Amino acid sequence: MKTTFLAFLVFMITSSINAQDVSFGAKAGANFASISGDLTDNIDGRTSFNVGAVASIGISEKFSIQPELVYSAQGGTASIEGQDFTIKLDYINVPVLADFNIVKGLSIQAGPQIGFNITSEVDTDGGESSEVETESIEFSLAAGAQYRLDQGLFFQARYGLGITDTSDILTRKNNVFSLSIGYFFN
Repeated sequence: MKTTFLAFLVFMITSSINAQDVSFGAKAGANFASISGDLTDNIDGRTSFNVGAVASIGISEKFSIQPELVYSAQGGTASIEGQDFTIKLDYINVPVLADFNIVKGLSIQAGPQIGFNITSEVDTDGGESSEVETESIEFSLAAGAQYRLDQGLFFQARYGLGITDTSDILTRKNNVFSLSIGYFFN
């Protein structure tokens, strides 16, 4: 599976070199993450951040492909018997989104996303930290909207719905709503 993904990524990069309308940029924003599934009734959301790089590969006037490479802080919080916990499930996410231009500047986006887990830990309010068993790769579906100004500034609202479990023991999935701002350099 990793080989297939890497081949797809190389294809996307190679395609972007030959495409006529290619833009590169950066983005950052806020994440409002949650965990759903087994034994999650007492787990609340985690508000954190995302930061990354974006590319826009124009296929036609109304359609482009937008791959991204994003650090995304996800997880949740809980309070058990007066003790507060922060569940940190941080990922390097690689969404590859179809971008459909509706009207000038406004587009809707949707596509698959693969996430590579880089942090799996639970922190207590007392400063203690312990690792959590988590799957190293996660697949999700991402959908949202983007508004892009002529000067290169853009705004995104996106929802990522986990489709694979984060644990091999329990049925648990990541869900993330994100608001981001960014800039295309060219």
